[in-house]
Amino acid sequence: MKIRIVNKSQNPLPAYETQSAAGMDLRADLGEEKVLKPFERGIIPTGLYLELPDSVEAQVRPRSGLAAKAGITVLNSPGTIDPDYRGEVKVILINLSQENFTIKNGDRIAQIIFSKFEKATLEQVEIVNETERGKGGFGSTGVL
Repeated sequence: MKIRIVNKSQNPLPAYETQSAAGMDLRADLGEEKVLKPFERGIIPTGLYLELPDSVEAQVRPRSGLAAKAGITVLNSPGTIDPDYRGEVKVILINLSQENFTIKNGDRIAQIIFSKFEKATLEQVEIVNETERGKGGFGSTGVL
């Protein structure tokens, strides 16, 4: 799949870090450091602009290392970038830790995954077909 991209930052283009990686790291494009206080959120620019093919979305997801080590995650995870959006890719980060977190220009802040999707047509009906599971949800299978 080919994705057209404009990079207005001084950072390298996102790239797969390993041969089997699903996501590419997104980097902060900041003029000065940004400090996220505990439980504060911020919109972090990347300097990237995408042209996605029809039926392809970009999903912005947290980086597991940032989440585990620093309590930093993507607030609307996964964030969806639609194929008709042409604005700058920005990442909504939140600091879920008890300490300030400093973001510097070039820091890897999230990852991006490209995924094909299908458009659905909704058909309104009076009932839906029954299944063995039925209405059970939120742990109803016994697995938490």
